[in-house]
Amino acid sequence: QVQLVESGGGLVQAGGSLRLSCAASGRSLSSYAMAWFRQAPGKEREFVLAINWSGGSTYYGESVKGRFTVSRANAEGTVYLQMNSLKPEDTAVYYCARSERPGFEASRVLRADTYRDWGQGTQVTVSS
Repeated sequence: QVQLVESGGGLVQAGGSLRLSCAASGRSLSSYAMAWFRQAPGKEREFVLAINWSGGSTYYGESVKGRFTVSRANAEGTVYLQMNSLKPEDTAVYYCARSERPGFEASRVLRADTYRDWGQGTQVTVSS
């Protein structure tokens, strides 16, 4: 099992940027696809984006395309989420998750139940 810890959340004004980190311990992340999800109060957990094991392939949710980017540093056991042009509707708790596969398939990547390990989340609040 992998322990995942997110960090970097906070309060930012609309139009601003934040960079979230997801650090792993207990097991290497280098063989697994990773994803970020978010959950706003009263809403279901929403897929944000995913990255394959090498970082060579990414998949973005429609609501964040062109604003968010994902990257990973396997040697450091860390995955990053760079969020630019933030909007109030981006306010949520952001979670990183580990897949049990090195890549992702369009039919599965959006489903939270296909991910094996989750972090505790980090709060992102965007003020208008």
